[in-house]
Amino acid sequence: MKKELKSLYQPSHKSVVEVEVPTFNFLMIDGTGDPTTSEPYAQAVEALFAVSYTAKFMVKKGVDAVDYAVMPLEGLWWADDMSAFVANDRAQWQWTMMIMQPALVPQDVISEAMAEVKRKKKLPGVDRMRLEAFAEGRCAQVLHIGPFSEEGPVIERLHGFIDAQAVRAGKHHEIYLSDIRRATPEKWKTIIRHPMA
Repeated sequence: MKKELKSLYQPSHKSVVEVEVPTFNFLMIDGTGDPTTSEPYAQAVEALFAVSYTAKFMVKKGVDAVDYAVMPLEGLWWADDMSAFVANDRAQWQWTMMIMQPALVPQDVISEAMAEVKRKKKLPGVDRMRLEAFAEGRCAQVLHIGPFSEEGPVIERLHGFIDAQAVRAGKHHEIYLSDIRRATPEKWKTIIRHPMA
C-alpha cells in the first residue's frame, strides 16, 4: 500500500508538498501524556501492532489468501494549550495513535483480530481501541530525517508553507516510517503532515 500511495507515504525531505488525503480506515487509540514515559502510550502502540498483524494473517489465511504489508504507526498530536509543545510540557500532550487498515480487510476480521489479541495476549490497550474512518483532505507534508527532538525547523518550514497560502486546520500528524528499536536516531524517517483550509 505504501507503493500504491506513494504521494502520501514517500514524500521528499527537500520540499514541502501539498497532498489530498482521502478517507482511510484506521485502528485508533487515544491518550494523554509523555510518549517516552507513559504506560498507556506503550500499551497503545503494542496493541495497535498486535491487532494489525493478527488481521493481516487472518486475511492471508482466508478464502482470498491476500497478503499485504502492515502500514506504519501514525500519530495525531495536540494540546488544549498549544504552548505545551513549545515548552515541551509533555504531560499536557494529547495523542491518537493509529495504523491504517486496507479497505480489503472487513470489519468482522478486525473485530475478530481484536478479540483474539485480547484473549491470547491480554493487552490492555485493546480495550481502548476503535476502528474509525478518517479523512484529512487538503494537507501539506514533508519528510523529516533524524531524531524527533530535531523536528522543530522542519515543522516551522511546513507551517510557513501553509501560512503563505492557507490556514492551518486539524491536528499535527506524524507517520513513523522507521523502526526506532533498530534504526539509529539520525536515520529515523518521519512524515510530518498538517491539514490546511
